[in-house]
Amino acid sequence: MGIDMPRAPLDQSAIAATSSQYWRVSVVDLTASTQDDLMKKITAGDARNGEVIVADFQSAGRGRLDRTFSAPASTALLFSLYLIPERSRENWGFIPLLAGVSVARALTEVNREISIKWPNDLLIGEKKVAGIISTLHGQGVIVGIGLNVSMTSEELPVPTATSLQLEGFTTLDRNQLITMILKSLEEDFINWDHGSSFCDQYLAHSSTIGSDVQIELPGGVKVQSKALSIDELGQLHLEDGQCISVGDVIHLR
Repeated sequence: MGIDMPRAPLDQSAIAATSSQYWRVSVVDLTASTQDDLMKKITAGDARNGEVIVADFQSAGRGRLDRTFSAPASTALLFSLYLIPERSRENWGFIPLLAGVSVARALTEVNREISIKWPNDLLIGEKKVAGIISTLHGQGVIVGIGLNVSMTSEELPVPTATSLQLEGFTTLDRNQLITMILKSLEEDFINWDHGSSFCDQYLAHSSTIGSDVQIELPGGVKVQSKALSIDELGQLHLEDGQCISVGDVIHLR
């Protein structure tokens, strides 16, 4: 498929054939939210580590801080996966950052350099191409990923967004993209879960560290400082001494 069929349908058998047995992938044409669907499967006892739900269209997708996430049918890669770590729960806050590293690494191998705006917005230049959210549920963590694949400029939700197609990527087949991302995630999660640190890998992709930033905290409080580093818990360390675990970052010029 590839560039000739950027809006080809998702194919569960094709994804399963090219993914490792670590993952159990289910494809749905339409859902309100893959996050909610996965929560229901976990609650019903019908999900294990490596469970994945990918949708062709979401009618009520969510982003970080309860924002909505929408994309026309077949233009984005929208999926949620379930991970049950063996590592101490206090370290689970790093999982969405780890997912950002994994997705960035997979996409960099496809075409161009991807950077990460803390905690886990994936950027090309200063435009957002993908977002990641995470939710504690059951015995593990649900990670939701939304990647803009073949959206035109008219289909983008905001002017600060972009898509792989608009940025000249030649791999636009979502079946191929999810396989590549899952392969990267599997390798990184297993290594992280066995105790490896991914702080250096994250810093290598970060567009936030070293930048002057404004952070909007839950409740609307805004903080301005310089971003210095991140830690093993996924917290952002600022020059003024604060450690931020949740917030929305704007890079200041």
